[in-house]
Amino acid sequence: MPRARNIAADRGLTFRMFVTGLLLVILYSAFVAILWRIGMSVAAIVVIVALLLFAQYWFSDRIALWSMHGREVTPAEAPELHGIIDRLCALADMPKPRVAIADVDMPNAFATGRNPKAAVVCATTGLLRRLDEPEVEAVLAHELSHVAHRDVAVMTIASTLGVVAGLTTRMMLYAGLFGGFGGGGGGRGNNNQGAQQIVLLEMAVMLVSMVVYAISFLLTRALSRYRELAADRSGALLIGRPSVLASALVKVTGEMSRIPTRDLRRAEAFNAFFFTPALTQGRGGVSISTLFSTHPSLERRLAQLAELEHQLGQAS
Repeated sequence: MPRARNIAADRGLTFRMFVTGLLLVILYSAFVAILWRIGMSVAAIVVIVALLLFAQYWFSDRIALWSMHGREVTPAEAPELHGIIDRLCALADMPKPRVAIADVDMPNAFATGRNPKAAVVCATTGLLRRLDEPEVEAVLAHELSHVAHRDVAVMTIASTLGVVAGLTTRMMLYAGLFGGFGGGGGGRGNNNQGAQQIVLLEMAVMLVSMVVYAISFLLTRALSRYRELAADRSGALLIGRPSVLASALVKVTGEMSRIPTRDLRRAEAFNAFFFTPALTQGRGGVSISTLFSTHPSLERRLAQLAELEHQLGQAS
C-alpha cells in the first residue's frame, strides 16, 4: 500500500490511535451489551453502527467537500495550488491526493479521505488570498502529513462512533421500541406500573448514552490534539522551515477574528479536520475548555515549532 516514505511515522500518534480505537471498541461493546440487556434488538444496533460507519468511511471526502462548499480543481484551474502539492508530494515521496478549493472567506485548509489513494486536500479561497506562497505551502505540508499518518480515517471512524449513542437513544424513544412494556390489560394498577417501567428504562438509556458519548467525545478530542502536533512536526520538517508554519499559524489565527461569528459557527462541526479551529476555546494552559478543544493551544503549537527551528539550526 503506498505511503509517504519521507514523512516519518509518528510512533506516539500510532500508539494513541491504537489505544483510542481499542478503548472505543470496548466502550461501544459495553454500550451494545447494556442496550441488549434492557431489551433492544442487537440487530437494530448493528444496522445503525454499520450504516454510519459505511457512509462516513466511504463518503467522508465527498461529505466534507459538500459541507464546506468545496470542489475539486484541475491543474488548469488552479496551477499554483497544484504546483505546491506536486512539490510537496515529490518531497514526501507520496501519492498525490485530489486537490480542491472551498469558496469561503474563512482562512483554513483540511484533508480528508479513507486512505492516501482516496484522499483530498482542500484549501479555502480565504487562505489562498491571505497567505503568501511559502505559508500556503507550509499549511498544505501540515495537511499532507495527516494523509501520510493515516489519522484522517481514524478520526472519521472515531467521530462517527461518537454519535451512535445519541442516535440510538433517539431511535429507541421515537420508533416505539418500548411499546411492548406498557401494553395489555390488567387494570389501572398494571398500566401505571408499566408506565413507570417505561420511564425508568428511558432514563437509564439516556444516562448510559450520555456517559458513553461523553467518554468517546473526550477520547477523540485528546487524539485530535495530539495528531495536530504530529502534523505540525512532520509538515515543518518536510519543508525544513518551522518558522514559516509558525507564521502561517499566527496569521490564520489572527484573521479568524475578521470572519463573522455566524460563518464560523457553521463550520465549527468540522473543527477536528481544520488546520486551525473555526472557533477557539480560549488561550492559556490546561483548563476545562481545553478538554473540549479539537486543537492544542496556539502557544503550544508555536512553542513546538520554535523548538524545532532551534534543533534544525543547531543541526545545520
